[in-house]
Amino acid sequence: MSKSCWLLSAALFVFVAPVHAQDTQSASSTPGPAAADASDQTPNAGDIIVTATRRAEALSDVPIAVSAVSAESLQNSGANDIRQLNQLAPSLLVSSTGSEANGSARIRGIGTVGDNPGLESSVAVFVDGVYRSRSGIGLNELGEVDRIEVLRGPQGTLFGRNASAGLIHIITKKPSFDFGGYGEFNYGNYNYIRAAGAVTGPITDQLAARLDAVYVKRDGFYHDLTNKTDVNDRNRYFIRGQLLYEPSDDISVRLIGDYTHRDEKCCGAVYIDQTVNPANANLLDPTQNTIIQTLLALGEPAAAFSNPFSRNIYPSPGRTYKGITKDWGVSGEVNWNLGGANLTSITAYRDYKSNQGSDTDYSFVDILYRAPGSSAYQREFRTFSQELRLQGSAFDNKLDWLVGGYFAHEKLNLTDNLKFGTQYGRFATCRLVGAFGLPGSFFGPGSAGCLTPTGRAVLNGQVPGVASPFGAAGPLIVAGFDRLDSVNNVGDNNANYRQTDTNFAFFTHNIIHLTDTFDVTLGARYTHDRKKFAAAFNNTNTVCPAQQTALTPLLTGPLAAVAGGLINLACQGNSTSELNGVNINDHRGESEFTGTVVASWKPSTAWLLYASYSRGYKAGGFNLDRSALKAPIFVVNGVPTTTFAAAGGAQALVHNLQFAQEVNDAYEVGFKYSSRMFSLNVAAFHQRFSDFQLNTFNGSVFLVQNVNGCSNDLAGADRDTSAATGSCPKDKVGPGVLSSGVEIESSIRPTRDLSIGLGLTVANTRYRHDLVGNSSGVPLDPALRLLPGSKLSNAPAAVATGSLTWTPPIGDTGLTGLLYIDGRVTSDYNTGSDLFPQKKQDGYAIVNGRIGIRGPKELWAIEVFAQNMFNQKYAQVAFNSPFQAGRTIAPFTGATYPGGSQIFSAFLAEPRTYGVTVRTRF
Repeated sequence: MSKSCWLLSAALFVFVAPVHAQDTQSASSTPGPAAADASDQTPNAGDIIVTATRRAEALSDVPIAVSAVSAESLQNSGANDIRQLNQLAPSLLVSSTGSEANGSARIRGIGTVGDNPGLESSVAVFVDGVYRSRSGIGLNELGEVDRIEVLRGPQGTLFGRNASAGLIHIITKKPSFDFGGYGEFNYGNYNYIRAAGAVTGPITDQLAARLDAVYVKRDGFYHDLTNKTDVNDRNRYFIRGQLLYEPSDDISVRLIGDYTHRDEKCCGAVYIDQTVNPANANLLDPTQNTIIQTLLALGEPAAAFSNPFSRNIYPSPGRTYKGITKDWGVSGEVNWNLGGANLTSITAYRDYKSNQGSDTDYSFVDILYRAPGSSAYQREFRTFSQELRLQGSAFDNKLDWLVGGYFAHEKLNLTDNLKFGTQYGRFATCRLVGAFGLPGSFFGPGSAGCLTPTGRAVLNGQVPGVASPFGAAGPLIVAGFDRLDSVNNVGDNNANYRQTDTNFAFFTHNIIHLTDTFDVTLGARYTHDRKKFAAAFNNTNTVCPAQQTALTPLLTGPLAAVAGGLINLACQGNSTSELNGVNINDHRGESEFTGTVVASWKPSTAWLLYASYSRGYKAGGFNLDRSALKAPIFVVNGVPTTTFAAAGGAQALVHNLQFAQEVNDAYEVGFKYSSRMFSLNVAAFHQRFSDFQLNTFNGSVFLVQNVNGCSNDLAGADRDTSAATGSCPKDKVGPGVLSSGVEIESSIRPTRDLSIGLGLTVANTRYRHDLVGNSSGVPLDPALRLLPGSKLSNAPAAVATGSLTWTPPIGDTGLTGLLYIDGRVTSDYNTGSDLFPQKKQDGYAIVNGRIGIRGPKELWAIEVFAQNMFNQKYAQVAFNSPFQAGRTIAPFTGATYPGGSQIFSAFLAEPRTYGVTVRTRF
């Protein structure tokens, strides 16, 4: 039996004998004395109170697919950020890659790869009603949380910012007019320390305050054996202060200010071999792959190519992943009962700044880097937002109406200092010696141009009776090798990208009670989004234009491939001093109508049946990567050329950075059942995405492309290696991504101290069989040739989640025990957005647990915990190792090796962690 089949069998076992439950207390409950008193009553298993529709309702009465995770469930699972929600929400997957600022959330297999800040997320993240610019920001500490709601499917008629695939709403604990607080200390392996606490209480009869603080420190999971340090560590603190002013029963004002500081080294990666995925067989064999020969010859330790889960990494000497993140903001929420209606205003300002150094090629050989500090990769978001909602009822409560408006102004500033390393030139020339098929006797890593004296003499035609492989052009090619050999420590010098986004929207969400049991919901939204883009380049790579001038004449002859290789590597990613001092700018504007229609019926108090249609939207934008401006070699009037000047300058190409808005048409039917001991929520969905925004790293540059389908048969032209084939008439272009499936969530609460339940998602999230690059029907980029007809990346066919919480009393002492366990079983999926088979991840199971003892009324607790209890080894994301592709010869041909001899790296998931928690409440 295959591993995947075994895991699916395990998932079915979990479904039959459920061990997953979300807490079923009221969403406003707090572990402690109040919670203990409330537990004397046995609530319905589905009576979690949520505000997913901007109205406080029991989860079982909300006719949308939403998962609600309460404070107690979060506490038991050890959740400190949104990643731990993976264990509790089967349709959700949160992962991070080269930086935790790049975290990506996916719902029903749909999300946005976060490595390019020009792309917004398909899954929006809100904290206390305030939109966070990118989902990776949700990987910060959260403080004490009241609950988290995960809304699945398009959103926009209830929340200020729209989202095409879903949203995550984090609702934190607000101030209380009763004095209280808590303190918590955690210690675990990897020298993990986490101290957290809060205090709340009244200042006056009308004013209450709350202060939360968290400090975390932990050693890294990767061992940097070059620089004798660890990577993927934790060193952060968080503080949040709040004021709650309630001058009367009709007015409530909540002010929140928070600050997060992180000084950490993230994120390391390892080479992956056939032990991770059999499709990687032979790729790391130096006797077969010329790129491995090159890396070893330039100093890469042989140990770097074995045992990836040793978590030993070998960055270049002096390179670091050190980065500093500062995230702060203030918000004010006003709720005012006007008599016939309630007015809600949420005003917020957020400032997020992150700089990150990196050994960008993840190898010992110094190929590509960003230095830390002021020379790092720095991104900053400054966002002002204002949301207004007015809601009430009319016609004898036959209509619950809501109207709202939203405005946001965001400034994105990105500064890049990506440079070729001190060994880049030699690495590039050695790579080409193998790629061009030159004899092994020509390979000289210790010699200029990576050419041995003998090889150099033969290429220059200086050895009597021995013909140069390049004929009379040999001296030109040798000169090209020498120029490429000198591309070291050059590149961006504070290249700057700026984007200003101004958007506003008007929305409405209305529930019409046609009868006592039958409702129709009508929602609509108009959104206008306008972005302005500007970039200023400063690049020190003077070799690139010299190489272009010398070798461009060869592009029209038999040595075109050789000359092209020398130009491509010298000008990789449009690194060229030709752009020095160049400024470009552009703008785009778009308007979109979206909305929802829901019919729901409650045949009894226990049952709810519903059907809905929703249209969701995510704004288009700009690819903040200059490599997208043009290919290193392109054709103008039938003639191969290389320079920006030949295309009319960089400004003439700025339109190549744009990508269109993403739209989702979603259909859903479902039912919910809730009784005192049991609840069951089932939803079946079908989604169709047009202009799906895809971000892919192809080993050299980031590709951002809209993906659409074509109703014509392209006869495989979208699956070849040509960028010129596979176009589609514009009137035949339609949705390119389809997502269908069934979600099941259930909970059982047989007694006051036992909660049991499950979650199961079975989904088919895939691309259509015939794909094009945008709504105009241009051909799909050949790097994406494996997409047609395939499942999306990070979209497993089946996921089962489960948890069990048992808090039995210990005699008559007032003490209680705690036994908590949760699990997530995932079937196979591919972690790479280009779907190369080398990036496939086998199915796996993750189990977390916690056991402890609690004092009377939970005033204190001592608990032992374990995350990833069985030390499951798996990759979050696999990717093309930057620039590290050798010569495509046997055995690296055919469907098994679509990338040829390209080798691959991966960001590994966290290993087993364990420790002890001591907590007190007052």
